[in-house]
Order: sequence, then structure tokens, then C-alpha cells
Amino acid sequence: MQRARGLELTTTHTIIGVDIGATTIAAGLVTREGEVLHAVQRPTHRDGTGTALAALLTLAREMVADARARRLAVDGVGIGVAGVVDTGKGAMQPHPYNNLPELGHVSLSDEVRQATGLPVFVENDANALALAEWIFGVGRGAHSLVLMAIGTSIGGGIILGNGLFRGANGSAGEFHGIPIDFDGRLCFCGGRGCLGAYVEGRAIVGEARERLAGGAPSSLPAMSGGDAARLTPELVFQAAAAGDPLAKSIVDGVCIALGAGIAFIVNALNPQVIVVTGGVARSLVPLAEEIRRCARPHTLATAAVDTTQIHVIGGDKRHTVRGGAAVVVYETARVASRVI
Repeated sequence: MQRARGLELTTTHTIIGVDIGATTIAAGLVTREGEVLHAVQRPTHRDGTGTALAALLTLAREMVADARARRLAVDGVGIGVAGVVDTGKGAMQPHPYNNLPELGHVSLSDEVRQATGLPVFVENDANALALAEWIFGVGRGAHSLVLMAIGTSIGGGIILGNGLFRGANGSAGEFHGIPIDFDGRLCFCGGRGCLGAYVEGRAIVGEARERLAGGAPSSLPAMSGGDAARLTPELVFQAAAAGDPLAKSIVDGVCIALGAGIAFIVNALNPQVIVVTGGVARSLVPLAEEIRRCARPHTLATAAVDTTQIHVIGGDKRHTVRGGAAVVVYETARVASRVI
């Protein structure tokens, strides 16, 4: 993108970046250089089921008021939301696996525009994160970047030829479904051997619970207070680092599967930069070289993984609101230049 061509970047102009999650909505004031000046989080359904839109509008208005109090100009609102997004309508397309089905077909851009009086852009949350790393972060200046966001599930974003690649119907980057074992685990999506069935947070916890229920010895029950419902991916990674055999075998499997997934991306797209981020990625940061080692045997010599920059970055809500801001920078530059 050559970094938002046609736009003057100043520290006095800000963007409201928003990330809508199934449990939490985060919003922040972000400069056009990607600095998060202020960020807040609220429960998505603090006022009950079906109140996500109301929570979003309340938070957007609060961000506008906060910017005024700080004497900051606001140039627009960028919203990242999990799921396939119709960017023209500014709405999330209904899908059986949407975490927020109540928002299907709701024009978030129209609703927030009416509440704030500002230009509003809506994008898939992983696409927004990919734009943020490309415009503000480790992929700045690259002509191609692939981002894999690993949390409860897996999302992805693809930058090719200095532009965001959404695919024919907006579904590009659904790396969850990369097949890595045709005879492998049954996945929640109905497939078998999908990358997500080995790497997602829910898969990690699910495997730990299954093996503990089978009587495998481990320190995990003590770490979770004897309550399997309190197991988290973080606890599994902590136990593995401490030498727990069961946890270590699970984490080794995560690295092997993720290495295969990265090799698929390297072979198929040969990007300059790959970014692995998200909640689970916080635990993967110390294992970056192990993941690269697991990818190496599966990559073609012409697209060698050693020539690809691979960054493992622990994600948090400040990263996700920066993603919303990147969407505004990208879309306003695209309209202004008519090049992207």
C-alpha cells in the first residue's frame, strides 16, 4: 500500500478503532501512525442477550466524547467483527457459526454513522489485524503479508499486491479449514483433520480434557483446581513449559500442526511476511523457532520458509482496536488514490 498514499498523517487526527467480540467489545482512539492513545473494553452483552448493537453504539458515542475532551479530531470509525463481512453494506453476513448471529445483516456502518456523524468502515476482524500489521507493524513496506489469528478459533487476513485480498465472496483467509490430516480429528465444521482441530484454543483444551478423563497423569488438574471447566490453553502451555508430559505432547502437536499450516501458506502464496497473533499466540511466542522448524520439511525449496519473515506476536485488545483504525486508513487511501 506504500503506507496510505495520499493521506497526510498527523498526531492530532485520530481514528476510533473498534473490535466486536462474542464476549467483549473494545474501542480506542488511535493516531494515524497506529499509536493507541486510549482504549476501553465492555462486555458485549452487559445488558442482556441481543444487546450487542446497543453496547456498540454507546461505546462509539463515548469515544467521540472522549476525543472532544482531549481536543482531538476524529476522522472516522473502523470496526472489526468476526465473520464474513459485506463491506459494501457494512454488515456481517449470516453464517451458522457466527458468534454474534444477532448482527447478521445489520448495517453496522449505517448505525454507527447515525450515532456519531462520522464515516464508518466495517471489516472482518482478522482482515483488520492484517491491515494493521501491514500499515503500522511488522509488515510495513511489504508487498505481501499473511496473518493468522489464533484464539478460540482461527481467522486470517491476506495482503497481496499491495492490497487486501478478500476472495470472491469475502471468505479468503479462513485458515481454520486447511486440511493437515485427511484421517485426523473430526472438526466442529464437519471436516476431518482441519488445522483448527489441532491449534485452536478450544481444540487444545478439548484434547487435554479428553486425555485427563482417560486417566492420563498430569499436573493440569492441580493447576486448574480440580475443575476441568477451568482448564485454559494458557494452563496447558504453562504445564508443558514446566515439563508435564501430557501437556508437552499436546503443545508439540500444536507446533507440528501449525508448522504444516504455515508451510501450506508459504507454498501457496509465498508471502514476504507471515504474522501469527491472537490469544493463543501469546503462549506460542517462546516457541517461534520450533514452529519454523516444524514448517521447514514441508515447504518447497523455491518458497523456502527460511526466506519468509515469520513473526509470532501475542495479541490483545490494543492490537485489535489498532486493526479498526487501519481499516479507516486503508479505505480512505483506497478511495483517494483509486489505485488499491
